[in-house]
Amino acid sequence: MINLEVIMLDEQFVRNRITELRLKKDISEYQMSLDLGKNKSYIQGISSGRSMPSMKQFFEICDYLEITPIEFFKTEKKEQPLLREAAALMKDLSKEDLEAVFPILLRLKTNADNQKQAEP
Repeated sequence: MINLEVIMLDEQFVRNRITELRLKKDISEYQMSLDLGKNKSYIQGISSGRSMPSMKQFFEICDYLEITPIEFFKTEKKEQPLLREAAALMKDLSKEDLEAVFPILLRLKTNADNQKQAEP
């Protein structure tokens, strides 16, 4: 069974990451769209969630942003050691235990996202 919540989180990550990397380069959605040879609202459509890039387009976006696909998905966080430890612990869990833990992780993620949105 496909977990739609995970897919939605992954799509949200892609949208947010493109926006983050674009802003770091100080490039507008409009300019990036045109530079990629797309219509003027192409990147805005991805950022807003109306569309997702194909794999070919994803690689073009990575090339444009001058990063590799691995760098696109690699985000550095201060909590990396703790995150690695948690991942190592979860790796050894049974399928049933992982299925029990997953809804808790989703709830915590939602709470964290809500807190970020509430911050000034």
